[in-house]
Order: sequence, then structure tokens, then C-alpha cells
Amino acid sequence: MEVNVTYETQHLWTTWFAIYLYLGGLGAATMTITFLTDIYLKSHKTLAIWGAFTGLIMVGGGSGLLFIHLANHTAVVHVLNPLAIFFKPDAWIAWGTQFISWMLIASLLYILPYIIGSPSLLRLPFISSVLKTRIVYGLGNIAGSGNVHKILGIFAAISGLGVAVYTGLLLQSFPAVALWNNPGVPILFTVSAFSTACALLILIMHIFMGHDEKDTVLRSLYERADVLLLATELLVIFLFYMYLTRGSLSARVSADLLFHDLGWLLGFIGLGLVAPFLLELRSVLSRGQGQNHLPTVAAAVLVLIGGFLLRDYFMAAGIYVYPT
Repeated sequence: MEVNVTYETQHLWTTWFAIYLYLGGLGAATMTITFLTDIYLKSHKTLAIWGAFTGLIMVGGGSGLLFIHLANHTAVVHVLNPLAIFFKPDAWIAWGTQFISWMLIASLLYILPYIIGSPSLLRLPFISSVLKTRIVYGLGNIAGSGNVHKILGIFAAISGLGVAVYTGLLLQSFPAVALWNNPGVPILFTVSAFSTACALLILIMHIFMGHDEKDTVLRSLYERADVLLLATELLVIFLFYMYLTRGSLSARVSADLLFHDLGWLLGFIGLGLVAPFLLELRSVLSRGQGQNHLPTVAAAVLVLIGGFLLRDYFMAAGIYVYPT
């Protein structure tokens, strides 16, 4: 008996969800790279403060956006419960909520000693009055002591990695859409999160930090890392194409939507991946010589745009298939 099937584009997880995934992955990866840099490469405190603040704002904003769109706002108490991951270990949103909570707490404690020791921040009236309270000042002294500070940074970095991976696992857990329900999604989204985080940190260093030799070496390190991440992302996208075009009807329709769309081909792959890869590769091969920083800044901006386009197009190309 022949069964006719039809398909339609899902309409629930749209651009707002792409923004949530983008901000969550980017913010978490930014904090992970920032803390690992600060711990192991002895970067100065300015990068730690700016990287942590930027990441906290992004993760907090993305989480707030998700909360606004929840059908039942009171249900959030269930995923905030740490025991939720033991009662239902396959609930990725519960894992993500726990990783986000742990990361935010550990991150704030990690940068607290830096904030207390920052004269420019202490000049701000509200912040100064908060930091000078006995409890906050005591927490800052404890958090900044020896191994405690390092442990907090490593814990925050591991939790941040968990958040970045979770954004892909959450999408992969949707079985009705073949584009999403495959093991390549967490890999792609994690690689993209760390690529965009490297780009964001390069921009932060160009805008808020100097151009001494120490900063130049660190920016060059981020560029080299981003070149490898962009190359990996291009490879994963190619494998996605091979998987989709040889998969189910849902997968083939998603492939047709994506790879016949000029926004995906030229916007995401062309300008969001290939162009910044070539710009950063040129800088790496020339060892960052020259005073013109415009190509590096342009590449970083394109990577950030490409990271959002990836998630937005993935939402738009999610296809349901059902019998008629």
C-alpha cells in the first residue's frame, strides 16, 4: 500500500529561538576562552572583566528571551531544581539550565576580585557601594585566594563548555526534523560558538585594550584558533550536505531549501565562513605584520554575523514530514 507524504516548515522555533541559541553559545564560549586564557596564559585583568561581562550579558539575555517565550512560566522551577537531571537525564533543557546557573555563579565569583581591585569600576557610585559591603568584600577575598580562584575559573570554563554543547543537543533532541535530529548538530553548534567567541574577543581587544606586544600575541593566538575552527565548520557543513542529500524526504527538502538559497550560500557560507577564513589565514601566514587592523576586525564581524545566520537558517529549514 502506497502512502503519500507531504511536508511543511515548522513555525514554532523561529528567529527568536535562533537568537537564544546564538547568545547562549556565544556568551558561554566567550567566558570559557576568557577564563582559560586568564588562568593559563596569564592575560591581564581587563580581558577577564570585559570577556566575563560580555558573556554574562549574552547568556542572561538569551535565557531571558527563552523564559519570555515559555508557555508556562512557573514550570521553570522544575528545571532550576538540580535533581531534575537525575530524574530525567535526557531532558537537555534541564542540563542547560544547570550549566548556565553554575557558570553564572562561578563566573561572578571569579571576576569579583578583579572588580574590587579595579579603580575605574570603584569610581562608579552604585558598584562602589555594593563592592564595599562586608559580605561582597569578604567573598572577593575568598574567591581571589590561590587555588580557590583557579578552581572557580576552571569550573566556570567547564560549565561554559557544557552550555555551548547543550545548545546543539537541545536542537538535536527534536526527532521530527531530520535536519536537527543528527549527531552533527552539537558538533557544528559547538564549533560555531567557539569560533564566534574568538571573533568577539578579537573585537574586544581591539576596542578596549591596547596594542602592546602581549596583546598582539594573544590576538594572533585567537586568530589561529579561529582559522582552525572555521575550517572545521566548513568541513562539517560539507558533511551535512552529504548527509542531507542522501537522507529522508525531510532531510532532502531541508537540503534543497538551504543549498538553493543565496542567503545561505553567499551570506552564511560565503561571507560568514569563507571570507573571514581567508582574511584570518592571510593574517596568520603574514604573522599579523602591518598596522592595518581593518581586515582582522572585518573578519571578526563577518564571523559573528555568520554565527547568527547559521542558527537562523537552521530554524527556517526545519521540515516536518507526515502522511496524507
